[in-house]
Amino acid sequence: MVSASLAPIALIGGWSLAAARQPPSYDPLRDTISALAARGATDSWIMTVGLAVLGTSHLATASGLTEASITGRALLAVGGIATIAVSALPQPAAGHAPAATVGFVALALWPAASGVPARRAARIATIGLVALLGWLLLELHDGNLLGLSERVLAGAQSLWPLAVAVTLSRLRR
Repeated sequence: MVSASLAPIALIGGWSLAAARQPPSYDPLRDTISALAARGATDSWIMTVGLAVLGTSHLATASGLTEASITGRALLAVGGIATIAVSALPQPAAGHAPAATVGFVALALWPAASGVPARRAARIATIGLVALLGWLLLELHDGNLLGLSERVLAGAQSLWPLAVAVTLSRLRR
């Protein structure tokens, strides 16, 4: 529960604080979360730490979410490792985009693979996350809302493990 709670705090708190430290030219609707941790960004360490804590939180949640299938837990862990790699490889590092891609895809697919808190809910979550991933891909090619689409996707991906942990905790009682 602690690691699942920490994930959205690290991500959303990180991007909020880091964005507040940027010059007025930074536009959170247009500019990515990664731009906040990029080389040359003002106080890039804030988002770098936020991403590292997010990835570590996903790893801890994957290890403790014993009700989930091993495949689902593995995908959540891969998403965590990829997020840590994103934090260690700030833009314009060559490995940044591949790590982000692996992370976004793994974190979109883990709910359906996990089967928790219930198979139907997990499948619906994956459908929603894949749809948000599709929006991000569209924005990457020709959109003015790249930053918004990335924040909505990443935020949803950080909140789903918490929703699962809370639901499972209630079911245990």
